[in-house]
This record gives sequence, C-alpha cells and structure tokens, in this order.
Amino acid sequence: MSRLGLIDRYLARSIAVPLFGSLVLAAMLLVLDKMLRLFQYVVDAGGPVSVVWRMLANLLPEYLSLGIPIGLMLGILLAFRKLALSSELDALRGIGIGYNRLLRVPFLYAVPLAALNLFIVGYLEPYTHYQYEGLRFDLKSGALGAAIKVGEFNRLGKHLTLRIDRSEHKGTQLQGIFIQMDRGKGESVAATAERGRFLSTDDADVILFRLSKGRLVQDSPKFPTPRTLAFDSYDLPISLPMIDQFRGRGSNESDELYLHELWRLGYGGGATDRHQRLEAQAHFNFRLVEVVMMLMLPFLAIALAIPPKRSSSGLGIFVGIVIVVAYHKINQYAEAAGARGHIDPAVALWSPFILLAALIFWMYHILAHKPGGQPIGALEWFFAKSAKYVRKTANAVPRPRAASTPA
Repeated sequence: MSRLGLIDRYLARSIAVPLFGSLVLAAMLLVLDKMLRLFQYVVDAGGPVSVVWRMLANLLPEYLSLGIPIGLMLGILLAFRKLALSSELDALRGIGIGYNRLLRVPFLYAVPLAALNLFIVGYLEPYTHYQYEGLRFDLKSGALGAAIKVGEFNRLGKHLTLRIDRSEHKGTQLQGIFIQMDRGKGESVAATAERGRFLSTDDADVILFRLSKGRLVQDSPKFPTPRTLAFDSYDLPISLPMIDQFRGRGSNESDELYLHELWRLGYGGGATDRHQRLEAQAHFNFRLVEVVMMLMLPFLAIALAIPPKRSSSGLGIFVGIVIVVAYHKINQYAEAAGARGHIDPAVALWSPFILLAALIFWMYHILAHKPGGQPIGALEWFFAKSAKYVRKTANAVPRPRAASTPA
C-alpha cells in the first residue's frame, strides 16, 4: 500500500472514533432529556408505558438530523487537533502533504453522511413525525387503552364511570367495583360488586364486564321506582366509545410532507393558496440548506482544529459547536419568517448560508495558504487576556484574616 494510502487510513480511523462517539452521545442526551417528560405525559394520559419507547423511536430521526452534523464537525476537528498537538500535522506538511490533500478523507465522511441526512430530513423524519403525532392523538382519544387507576373514579368515554379498590393478576381480576353507565334517554345503570373482569365478545365494539356478588340499580323514566337486583354473577355489556380517526399525513403540518411533495406545493403549482405555497417553500429550502451546510463542515473543522503554536487551547471546539447550533437556530427563525411571508423563503434561508460559507472559506484560506495564519487568533488572544485578567483579579482580592483567640 502506498504511503498516502496509509496516511488516509490512519486519518480515517482518527476521525471515526470521535465522530460516532459524538453522534451517539448527542443522540443519547437528547433522548434521555425527552424520555422523562414522555413518561410523565403517558402516565398522566393513562396510556401503557410501552408507548414511550415507540414515541422515542419516532423522535430519533429528528435528533439524528442535528446530531449528524455536530458529530461530523467534532470528529474531524478532534482528529486534526490531535494531529496538531502531537506534531504529526507538521510532519505531514513537511513531506509535502497540504491541507487540500488532507481534506480528501473528511469529505469521504461528509458526502455519505450528507446523503444520509438528506434521506432523514427529506423522508424519514416527516414519516416518523406523523407517527409520533398519531401516537399522541391515540393517547388523548383512548385508542391505546386507558389504564384504570386504582382508588379513583375513571371516566371511560362519555357515558361510563368506573372505580375499583384493588387490581390483581396484572389487571385480570378487579376487586371492590363500582360502575355507573348512562344508556341515554334517561336510562342509567349503577352496580357494585366484590369482583369483576372484562371479557371480549364477537362484536369488536362491545365488551362484557362480568361482575360477581353484587347489587345492581337500574333507573328509567319507564319505571315508577328504580329497580334493584342482587346477584351472584351478572354480565354487563359495555359499548366501547367511538374513537375519532387521526387526520391524514400533511393535512395540517408541512413538517410531515416529503421533500418532493414540498417541491410540488412550493414550486410546482400544487398549492391551493399563498400561505400553503410559502410554507412549503420555507420547509423545502430549510431542509436543503441544512444538508448542503454539511459540505462546509470539513473546512470549518480544520480551520478551528489547529491551535496556536505552543498552545493547547480548546477554544476551537467551543466555537465550532456554537457556530453549528447557532446556524441551526438562525435557519429555524428564517424558516418561520419565510413561512409567514415576511421575506422570500429562499432569500431568508440561503443568505445566512452564503455568508457563513464565505466566512468558513476565509478562515480556511488563512490557515492553509498564509504561513502562521490563525483564523481565530484574535479570539485566542482575547480569551487568553481575559483569563489572565480574571486570575489576576481573583488573586488581588484580600482574604479575611482569621480572628485571633484571646489568651
């Protein structure tokens, strides 16, 4: 294998570990932050806990769409920073390997990851966003099955109230039951029982509540007085409440439309009104500009990775993360402004990209083509002076003397 091939393999291994490590760490932190709130939301809605994992799985593409650019930038930055601090970068440049040649391996990561991110933001994320909203709708409507809370009055549908004292054998045996059901036209049924359990029937819209050792009270305008019945076993049919159907994908949310659907609405004449057209254009340009920006990250990472000589400052890492996150937030604001019609969506979203790309190319040019060039040298000097001033001020603060103890 040639010398350059060995260098490329070494550089590829150096980038891979921090890249995938940063990606996994960022995704885990975002998932853990959301998981606690989802558990609370699902428990409050009375749904099964298992739905939390389905909701988190549908949120993962959204987190990956932001985590992949951050992981790519940190992977390249940390790899080149390691080369610079160990003087390996100086050795490579000394044998005639410049920054332009070293960019080959970072772009071997950037191009496939950009294509993957295009698939995620263009097709996978809209689909999972729709599935997530569907799960939220099912939780609110009770389609996932509301959990019966022990010791509380549970409202199941509009006409059924149920209370139980104890639940045994994973909910198959209920103890201490009170049930009240409104059948309409003034008719109602109320019953108490020692035990009970739910049974399925041939009708998917009706379940059977088998009660044991209790008393039933039936009231109706047809009866002069309510009827009472003591029973050892009684089967009470319960009609399941009608559940509304969830809306179609993209009917209210442009976030749920695929990339080609946004193009058709925004630029292909498929929109029914100006608001829909602007919203589709804003979402379409937002997704594209986020992906294209990934092709600028190798230049940015290398420009920020090389600290000044005789310095191990990590300022470049901090600046890189700030730039990526701040640019994402600026794009979100531009997307909202473009969707509202305050500014043309293409101008709102591509103008920050052009400005940032120009800044990145300038920083890379300073580093690669000017001897001793430091793109963030001014920031390094400012932070070094600030740290020195803070330390000097802290040392100058007089410390209180310990009180002397009289003999």
